[in-house]
Amino acid sequence: MDRTCQAPDPSDRTSPAVVAIAGGAGSGKTTLGRALAAALGRPILDLDTLTNPLLDRLPLRGVDGHWNTDGPHRVAVRDARYAVLRSAAGDLVAVGQSPILVAPFTAELTGGDAWHALVDAVAPAPVTAIHLTGTPELLESRRAHRGAERDRQRPQVDPTAEVAVEVIGIDAALTTDQQVFRVQRALGVHTPVDAASALFGDTFDAVLFDLDGTLLDSTAAVHRSWSRVADEFGFDLHDSAIGHGMPAAAGLSAILGPDAGPAAGARLITLETEDVSDVTAIPGALDMLAGLHHMPWAVVTSGTPPVAGARMAAAGISAPHIVITADDVENGKPDPEPYLLGASRLGVDPRRCLVVEDAPAGITAGRAAGCLVLGIRGTVDLTDSGADLVVDALDQVEIVRRGEGFALIPR
Repeated sequence: MDRTCQAPDPSDRTSPAVVAIAGGAGSGKTTLGRALAAALGRPILDLDTLTNPLLDRLPLRGVDGHWNTDGPHRVAVRDARYAVLRSAAGDLVAVGQSPILVAPFTAELTGGDAWHALVDAVAPAPVTAIHLTGTPELLESRRAHRGAERDRQRPQVDPTAEVAVEVIGIDAALTTDQQVFRVQRALGVHTPVDAASALFGDTFDAVLFDLDGTLLDSTAAVHRSWSRVADEFGFDLHDSAIGHGMPAAAGLSAILGPDAGPAAGARLITLETEDVSDVTAIPGALDMLAGLHHMPWAVVTSGTPPVAGARMAAAGISAPHIVITADDVENGKPDPEPYLLGASRLGVDPRRCLVVEDAPAGITAGRAAGCLVLGIRGTVDLTDSGADLVVDALDQVEIVRRGEGFALIPR
């Protein structure tokens, strides 16, 4: 392939990056596009918004039924719609704007003429493609919920069509905020680290890492597994008894009772252990762990041993000697017991430990244990979470020797 998507260079003002958000019907590409445009302060061009009002009002000669259905007219209509999108995008690039484009981009993602036409239309700006994907069940449920006429008229798309250009994959199951955060991180947009934070002046003797959302990104896998269990056992996935960073068993028993709760928990463990194909290490996690040769550290997770082991293996993280799981404690996060146990097994005073967490429940547990706490964004809002410092990912900080202990410094 002679042309690929590439991450934009924020310092290159002569070639503003064009972001193309692709995905099937129900993937949430318009919602993501609008949220990303607002976050980045960029204009948005949506294929449906640009072309549907005109096509819906035109008496198209030779078209039987709706203009968006399969038929001999389909190729001509599609080409015309995307020509409008490319032309508008080119105009914005010409005046120094960096548009967000929203469309299925089915043909474009397979490479070839459609992709090259898009790239040529916005040259010299590079194109960054965001590909929203989700399970067939998720997309179908969303289409059924919104009941849009355009979905009933939409032609079938080949689900086996291969993506031949470089894309940033985003799971449709994530919340919009989680999606925007991941796209911004992939684009190199970060929240500046507070270099004046008092945490940088503290020292510690050990680190206690949460796992999911802290060392590894498993958010989409977690959502898929929980959604299946919710469907199978008939409960509301958004029930207040279920909290991120808290043990699943307690939440399921509270919702389903002492009989169905354990059965649902066992099913969840099976699903989460198997669904690890897209579990990856958080940026900076592997480098940070590799640098902890002479420092005591442990993983303290609300997950079970099988799930923790499967996810660490999938993310390329070698398990430390000390791993505290839900099976090791009577009271899970936000209770301080997990972090107190982790510190005890390391032989370190908890007041001399740094906790690294992404969830309010875990931050509360770390603070209650007397530990310093570093928060990691990306899963939930950590505003007013009580963390000593919050960063986007572990690649924004590093751990260094300071005197007899260790310290955190900004990169």
